[in-house]
Formats: sequence, structure tokens, C-alpha cells
Amino acid sequence: MAILRFKALELVDQRQPLAVTISGERRSETFGKNVFNLDAMRATMPGEYFKKLQAAIKQGSPVERSVADAVASAMKTWAMAKGATHYTHWFQPLTGATAEKHDSFFDLNSDGRPIENFKGSALVQQEPDASSFPNGGIRNTFEARGYTAWDPTSPAFIIETAGAKTLCIPTIFVAYTGEALDYKAPLLKSLATLEKAAVDVCQYFDKDVQRVHTTLGIEQEYFLVDKALYSARPDLVMTGRTLFGHAPAKGQQLEDHYFGSIPARVHAYMLEYEEEANKLGIPLRTRHNEVAPHQFECAPTFEDANLAVDHNQLLMDIMERVADKHNFKVLLHEKPFAGVNGSGKHNNWAMSTDTGVNLLAPGRRPKENLQFLAFFITTIKAVHRYADLLRSSIASASNDHRLGANEAPPAIMSVFVGSMLDSVLDELERTAKVPLDKGDNIYLKLGIDKIPAILLDNTDRNRTSPFAFTGNKFEFRAVGSSANCSSAMTTLNAIVAEQLIDFKTSVDKLIGEGKKKEVAIVEVLREYVISSKAIRFEGNGYSDEWKDEAATRGLSNIPTTPQSLDAMVTDEAASLFQRHNIFSHVELHARHEILLEDYMKKIQIESRVMGDLAVNHIIPTAVAYQTKLVTNVRGLRELGLDDENTTVTLDTIKAISRHITTIKTQVDEMINARKVANKIEDTRERAIAYCDTVKAHFDAIRRSADKLELMVADEDWPLVKYRELLFRH
Repeated sequence: MAILRFKALELVDQRQPLAVTISGERRSETFGKNVFNLDAMRATMPGEYFKKLQAAIKQGSPVERSVADAVASAMKTWAMAKGATHYTHWFQPLTGATAEKHDSFFDLNSDGRPIENFKGSALVQQEPDASSFPNGGIRNTFEARGYTAWDPTSPAFIIETAGAKTLCIPTIFVAYTGEALDYKAPLLKSLATLEKAAVDVCQYFDKDVQRVHTTLGIEQEYFLVDKALYSARPDLVMTGRTLFGHAPAKGQQLEDHYFGSIPARVHAYMLEYEEEANKLGIPLRTRHNEVAPHQFECAPTFEDANLAVDHNQLLMDIMERVADKHNFKVLLHEKPFAGVNGSGKHNNWAMSTDTGVNLLAPGRRPKENLQFLAFFITTIKAVHRYADLLRSSIASASNDHRLGANEAPPAIMSVFVGSMLDSVLDELERTAKVPLDKGDNIYLKLGIDKIPAILLDNTDRNRTSPFAFTGNKFEFRAVGSSANCSSAMTTLNAIVAEQLIDFKTSVDKLIGEGKKKEVAIVEVLREYVISSKAIRFEGNGYSDEWKDEAATRGLSNIPTTPQSLDAMVTDEAASLFQRHNIFSHVELHARHEILLEDYMKKIQIESRVMGDLAVNHIIPTAVAYQTKLVTNVRGLRELGLDDENTTVTLDTIKAISRHITTIKTQVDEMINARKVANKIEDTRERAIAYCDTVKAHFDAIRRSADKLELMVADEDWPLVKYRELLFRH
């Protein structure tokens, strides 16, 4: 291992930036060139079918079979003209990754003659094996059938790998019995639910609003390490994070990496994956160094939420493929290195009308601001009401390492709105004592006439808040860097839709009692402000004081995944999702089971890797070095040089022995705890046992191993060190 480490370091020192050929064309000219977008459709489809397809997409109605055949024919013509030989239904199963099965356009007709064939039936539906993907017991091994079904709202695209081109068709994935087995289907349902609820509320303010689109901008943080160094760290290869490694003398404390000059090799890598993303219609705009050493970020412009999620999943795949070409490994794990910042995936969420209004942007007139307040306050109320459910939507074994550390939003759900809007809400609360029956001067009495002075940047930023308002959108900062954002967005869409529906019901009731519309709206909003005040927090979410204060406010602090997932399967959550046809009882409990299994398996893998490295690499290295020291002491004594140096060496030998004993004892106990946990039949109890009794040994094992790293001679240490992983590039 030590030899492998130094060979890897030699390779790193020989690396040069890979020459990247950048097209001389403007990005705007090549944007989406490998996407079957509106321009490609118009160029290849008969006009009447193009109009029918767009109408079906706009209305959310099924695509007629004749239209599907026309789309398939046009799609095949377009794709083959670009060199595609195969097509695939591209879907997002509950593994967290994407999936695809390639089929050739090549076929034989009834006469046995070769032809290129792609019918509407192949576009609309395919049949992958539903029992081989996570399904939470919905499908048995002998019940293999499942279906992928075309999502016409997300355009098809061509992926180029190893010189081959494949047409990828975004689809949902469902079981033979109809249950969703993916992330996309529930997301689409939640978007439709939110749209209807938002349109209904918009009618109070603008009768012309017919559609409301949920928009999303997903920031992607990631680490890069050299591929050779990565390969020399079995824990990185097997788990995505380093299970051992002493913090280097220099980490991120000088804050010199953030927004610093991008290293040449990294810059070349960024240029190439941006080029690939651009051809696939992914609108990346930002790239920069992040806070931790060799941590980076990219971010796109806002898109329709469904498309934004598809693009983020596709982007992660592009980043990994391009990284391989540049002799890098991109690390998307939330916490690949202890002691420095982990990585998140901030979800910037908003709603926009078909009349061009961002519903979360303050306007310039009182009426516009009342509409803004309606959506703004209702969202805060939804987060307060369903805080635990929202927390469960971002839970994972990897994100547990990040949440609550002094680098990321805590596991406590809270909302930051900024001092100016906080004062507006406080004013709205205080006005509860003012009679408003006549309502003629309602804006003046509420201080709402002051809101037009609020500019776009009407709030500061709070890096410690999990859910922060940032001027014209909410930023859900707690989503993990490796996550499929559909999980968080499906939940957020559902809870906001539910609250908007309740809001309209309450307002309509007051109007029915004879109150003016504006008066009724303000009264309901005021009640929401008062009842959800506990969720608003403007201070430091990293502080211990906040944990104590949150407890007094009645806010939950659930730092580990197994317990946080309980919120998914409460009666309230089940009722919410079933009422809006997002998850059935079976689907919800299946996902709960899948997430618990995923957590347990990841901790199990980490435990096995940790035990293997500790017993087969670290302990033998420590023993070998200890033997060198013993030989040294024996030689000194034979020469009659038994002095203070010998005493110091003996102390080191004893310290090494203590750490070896600790590691061996803890590993043995960890293995026994794993055996006990594996006998537990109930999935939730087994996951909790892995969390509380297996994972509980990780810190003690690591602490002693990292101490040994400081004691053993550098030339003997087998694992690539943090200073090499984070600073050699």
C-alpha cells in the first residue's frame, strides 16, 4: 500500500492540463444542439402533429397514438442524422442514479431485410425489469415486469460516449401494478398539484393567470481528487468518503481557496464538461472554487423544475465521465473529508405565472405586494406545519455527516427571511389589534405601503439557514450534493400546495361571511404569521444556543436518518400525499423501506471497509513500525546508550500499543454489533441498530488510526494522506 501511495503521487506530479478543444462558436449558438427541442421538432414534424403535441403538453393531457408515431418518426430522423444508432428510455429509479437500456434502430422487416425502425410504441413505453431496482417489496423476484413511459415535457437528447451516440428519452418508471418506482413520476404529480393550487390563489389578484410554473435552480458542489490518489484509497473507492485521515496542518482556515484562481487542470476539466452540458441544453452559468481545498461549484440559470432535476442528474453523469478523461475523480459525497466543508446542492425554488410574474418577488404596488405576501407567508406556514416531513426528504447516510456541522444547515428546520421582511411580518402580527372590518385603508394600517421600497436584494444571506428567502426565491440549502432533488422538491411542492388550498378555503369562508377580499386575505395571512412564528430564525444556526432555543420553540432536531424518516409514514404525511395523488399508501411505505435499507447498507459497507483497512493495513503498518522502534531501543541498550531518547521511544511504543488495542477492540465490537443488527427482522429497528450500535464505533476506530498516522514514519504509512488528496493536483 505504501508503495502504491508513492506511485500515485509520482503520477500526480507528472500530470499536465489536458488540452481541450473549445468550439469557436458562441455558447448561444451551440446551446441544445444535441436536444430534440422545439426547433428540432418544427424542422422534422408535420405542422399539425407539432401543434397537437404542444397542446397536449400544455394541457397535461395524454398524447394521441398518431401524434406519438409522428414524434417517433421525427425523433429517429433527427437522431440518425446526428449519428445515433441506438435509443434508450432514460429514467431515474430509486437507486439515486439514472438508468438506461440501449436498443438499436436496426431491425429486420417481414422479408428479413434490414431497416432502421422506431415506432410510436417504442417511444411511449418499454419494459425494464422492475424487481431488479429498489421497490420496497412492491415487486417480487418472480414478478419482474415494470414499465418506462415517455415524459413529453422533458425533451429527448443525444449522449456521446466512446464515439457512440445514443438517443435518450426521459421517462417515468412504474411497476406492472401501477406504483411509481422512480423519482420523476411523483415530482410531476406534485408540480401539477402545486400549479392548480397556485393558479386558484392567483385568481384573487389577476384573472388572466392560467398557468403557474415551478422554477428551480440547482447549485452543485463537488470535490476533485486525482484518479491515481483516489485509486490508492480503498475507502474512497468503496464508500465515496475517507474513513481515515488526519487533518492536515493547513485546511480551509485561511479561507484562501474560496473564489480563488481556478487550478489549470481543473479549469480544463470545467471547460469540457461545460461544453458537453451546453450541447445538452443545460444552462450552466457559474463556476468557482468553493470553501474547502479542491472543492468547486457550478450553477445553472433557473428552469422549469422537472427539467432542472433531469438536467442535474444528467450533469452529474457528465461530470463523472469528463473527470475520467482528465484523470480526476469527482466526489459527489456530502462529506468525503472530515474537518473541512462538505458539499450541498442548494435548491433555489420559486413560482412564476404565465403572465410573467414571479410570485415570490415583491412588486411595486400594494396589490402586487399582497400577492407576494400571500405566497411568501403561505410557504413559511407550510414549512412550519410540515418541518419534520421536509427534513425527512433530504435524509441519507451521507447527508447526516453534513447536517448540523459548522458548515451546513442544521438538522433543525427553520426559515430565514432577513431583517426587513421580518419586520414586515412583525408589523402584520402587531396589527392584529387594529379593527379592519371596513378595509378602506388596509394597506396603510398594515404598513404594507412601505413594501414597494423593498428591492430585489431585500434580505441578507444566512449560510446557516436550511430554508432561506433570498430576494425572489427560497433557497433550500439542506439538500445533499449527491441527492436526486426530486425527493425534496416533491415534498416542498406538496406541502406548499396543501397550504395554498387551505389558505383559499379560509379566505373564501371569510368572503362568504361578508368580508372584503383584501381584508379576508390579510386576516388569514396574519393568523399564519402568528402561528408559524416559531419557524422563523434570523441568527446563527450553527450555535449550540440555537439548539436550545429551537427546543423551547417546539422545533424538532433529528440528526440521524432512521428516525427522521419516521415523518414520511405518519398519518398526516400519508393523508397529504394520498389526498393529492402523489403517493399511495403502498408507494409511501415502499419508499420508507427503501430509504431505511439504503441507509443500513451504506453503514454496513462503511463498517466492513473500515474493519478491513484497520485490521489488514493500519494495524500491520503500526506493528511493523513498532518493531523498528523496539529494535532501535534494543540496539541502544546493547551499546549502553539507555538515556532519555530511549524513554521517549518507549513511550511511543506504548502509545502505539494502546492505539492498536483500541482499534482491534473496537473493530471486534463493531463486527459483533453488526452481527446482532443483521438478526433484527424489522427494517426500521435494524437501521437504528446500525446507526446506534455499529456506526457508534467509527469515531473511536478512526481517532486511534489517525493518531497512528502521526506516529508512524511517513514513508511507511499506506494510505494517501489528506495533505496529498486535498493539495496535490
